[in-house]
Amino acid sequence: MRYGKTSGVVVVLAVLALVPTTARVGAEGQAEQFTPEFREVRRSYDEKHTPKIEAPDSVKRGQWFEVTVTVGAGSTHPSLSEHFVRYIALYKDSAEIARVYLHPVFSYPKAVFTIALDEGGVLRAVAEPTHSAAWESSKKIVVSR
Repeated sequence: MRYGKTSGVVVVLAVLALVPTTARVGAEGQAEQFTPEFREVRRSYDEKHTPKIEAPDSVKRGQWFEVTVTVGAGSTHPSLSEHFVRYIALYKDSAEIARVYLHPVFSYPKAVFTIALDEGGVLRAVAEPTHSAAWESSKKIVVSR
């Protein structure tokens, strides 16, 4: 694993070549068992699955600010051993900028990210529960000088 720093964001690079071929094939075979509908990210509204993004509408360029993502725009997603949120990821347009992995029972389905942007765009939150495909929501953010 190699660590680097780019534009104020710490980047972790993993070397896939070190993973035995059989381990990689197993993961690919597992992905084949899911139908395209299951893998498709859902953008419709669902009270318990749609991520809720709380962030300012505009910020100054380079200013640090908090983005809070809670899974369940209308009510909180459960965190049970048999059904919980695996991760919450935050994107700026198509670039992933942060991801938090959660565990059942002990993790509340919420993450607070502290970020800074150079330019405006769309913040996207993606959350994946154990019993369905990932769910996505978005919020436009304006960056001024």
